[in-house]
Amino acid sequence: MGYVGQHGVATLRRYKYSGVDHSLVAKYILQPFWSRFVNLFPLWFPPNMITLTGFMFLLTSAFLGFFYSPRLDTAPPRWVHLAHGLLLFLYQTFDAVDGKQARRTNSSSPLGELFDHGCDALACAFEALAFGSTAMCGRASFWYWFIAAVPFYCATWEHFFTNTLILPIVNGPTEGLMLIYLCHFFTFFTGAEWWAQDFRKSIPLLNWVPLVPEIPVYGLALFLMIAFAVIPTIGSNIHNVYKVVEARKGSMLLALAMLFPFCFLLAGVLVWSYLSPSDIMRNQPHLLIIGTGFAFGFLVGRMILAHLCDEPKGLKTGMCMSLAYFPFAIANALTARLDDGSPLVDEQLVLLMYCLFTVALYMHFATSVIHEITNALGIHCFRIARKKA
Repeated sequence: MGYVGQHGVATLRRYKYSGVDHSLVAKYILQPFWSRFVNLFPLWFPPNMITLTGFMFLLTSAFLGFFYSPRLDTAPPRWVHLAHGLLLFLYQTFDAVDGKQARRTNSSSPLGELFDHGCDALACAFEALAFGSTAMCGRASFWYWFIAAVPFYCATWEHFFTNTLILPIVNGPTEGLMLIYLCHFFTFFTGAEWWAQDFRKSIPLLNWVPLVPEIPVYGLALFLMIAFAVIPTIGSNIHNVYKVVEARKGSMLLALAMLFPFCFLLAGVLVWSYLSPSDIMRNQPHLLIIGTGFAFGFLVGRMILAHLCDEPKGLKTGMCMSLAYFPFAIANALTARLDDGSPLVDEQLVLLMYCLFTVALYMHFATSVIHEITNALGIHCFRIARKKA
């Protein structure tokens, strides 16, 4: 087999998902709604099709953002913000009920977890693009992908070691998504310009703040999210992994090594963007975020598969395949420094090739793993069938 070895097949047959959601909003508001909503789907409707349908809502949202704001720095029509909010709400709902449908139809499987979380990893990129058009973030849209991707990757890393996906009392899949679609709805009434002007103009209660340079509202929101959500979440993830590693008398260095591919992915994108003669982060945010989003999806997918197959802890060299394009992209950008600003290869073509490379890499991984797991477990990805004993 390609991605799943014989040991992995045996482990997949024993695997049981474990997750805990401490969110009070989910428990008292959303869970009762989701428990009723899942009954709208007939019993023959496969859970993975619910997952895929929800993902399509985000693809539609990102396309609307691109169509009306190609560089994410112009205001789309007001109705687009309303559409963004509704599509994100539907994505959250479908993402929550796919597991309920699996339990309802007795079709839960490791493939469902991989498929669900794989779509969620890609969703970070497409929702960043949608919010970028709502808030007119421009080049800062990449950093909104960053604040979604970092906690997601660290939570996946923590799950790999603790064997339980723990969502705290305030978490991204619940309160985070709710906050974002409420922002979309809010922008339907205020217009996207509200986010792009200085925060003292948009929020009159803060017009007294002295000695602070002009900062757009989306910039202030980004800073607050990093300071009060991303950093504390990372600290919690590292602490939880450290406790497990210490209890098992393992190596924390090996555990941290699993973060290196993601760190190198970020470093590669930032170095390329810094050297870029055409300022790809400003002028081509969609291609940059989509290409990086699929590379991120590959990293997450490989880590989830390693967890499902009970692979040894430590750096997975296969994950580094998603980084293979950066030496060429960075070298091409460097040629512009040596040749009066003209790169060897047109940078828009290089960026398009980056997207094609990461999409092809991810799709090869996804289709191969789906084929291997369905054959190993005797199940179907998009059809409910009785599992082999």
